[in-house]
Amino acid sequence: MFILNKTNSIANNFLAELRDKSIQKDRLRFRQNLKRLGALLAYEISKDLNYESKVIQTSLAETSTAVISDDVVIVSILRAAIPFSNGFVQMFDNAEVGFIGAARQESNGDEVQVDLDYAAAPDLTGKTLIIVDPMLATGKSLVQSVERLVKNGNPKSTHLASVIAAPEGIAYLNESLRLNFKIWTCALDERLNEQSYIIPGLGDAGDLAFGPKL
Repeated sequence: MFILNKTNSIANNFLAELRDKSIQKDRLRFRQNLKRLGALLAYEISKDLNYESKVIQTSLAETSTAVISDDVVIVSILRAAIPFSNGFVQMFDNAEVGFIGAARQESNGDEVQVDLDYAAAPDLTGKTLIIVDPMLATGKSLVQSVERLVKNGNPKSTHLASVIAAPEGIAYLNESLRLNFKIWTCALDERLNEQSYIIPGLGDAGDLAFGPKL
């Protein structure tokens, strides 16, 4: 597992603003910080991909450079992932894009369930799959998303990217997923509370980015 804020960088500034409840009132800035962290995490993931040499003709001479050879597919878990995934798409500008609609369902304080009501993705066979979800809390939405997506083919590699993760969600992914994957997050927080929200976390990323749900 890769944790971005284990090394001090400008990412800490963006994370601090995302968590700050006074700055959270500015939805535009909240979305912008999610996008920035998406771009930074995409850069880190790019170091783990496969490359091939490509010859480039400049105005003066030929040169060669290593370019990504993987076919990348970025799948966003709606709706909170939209600004976060924009940072990934900005970096992987040749990537194909897919979407999963996932909604938390709670009943009488019982265990949280996730309802997946929408899925759209290209053929994943032999491709590099990056699933983007800003809050890795219980891990249930990610597990169900992977199970739905692999019906479109088995990816060569799978990367699960979040802004903030909880230890319980990490454990659930390791217990439940039956394929090779890597977890990438900007911060690993302390725990989940009784309502399965991440502590200290930042709140509901979807509501903070776009406004309350109906």
